[in-house]
Amino acid sequence: EVQLVESGGGLVQPGGSLRLSCAASGFNFAFNSMTWVRQASGKGLDWVSTINDYGGTTDHADSVKGRFTISRDNAKNTLYLQMNDLVPEDTAVYFCVKGGYRSYRAGTRGRGTQVTVSS
Repeated sequence: EVQLVESGGGLVQPGGSLRLSCAASGFNFAFNSMTWVRQASGKGLDWVSTINDYGGTTDHADSVKGRFTISRDNAKNTLYLQMNDLVPEDTAVYFCVKGGYRSYRAGTRGRGTQVTVSS
């Protein structure tokens, strides 16, 4: 059974940083692209970042480019999202998704972790 468990969210002031983690199990993590998505309250699912299976290729949404960095540790079956220079518009529940960009809406995802950016 595929399991994805996100952690690392919380309340942070504008300009602050957070590092999200996603612990994966139940599938061969190293053979899969992985994606972060987010959903603000009352809004749809937005793609944030994708990383390929070995971590050599990454892509980020324009809204987070230069501030967020996706990475992975295949030895630990863990996906990360380093978020810097956070702004209130980044407030959302963040989910990790098994698969690449094409899977971000329908792919298996965890329960998410809440990120709130507020002063």
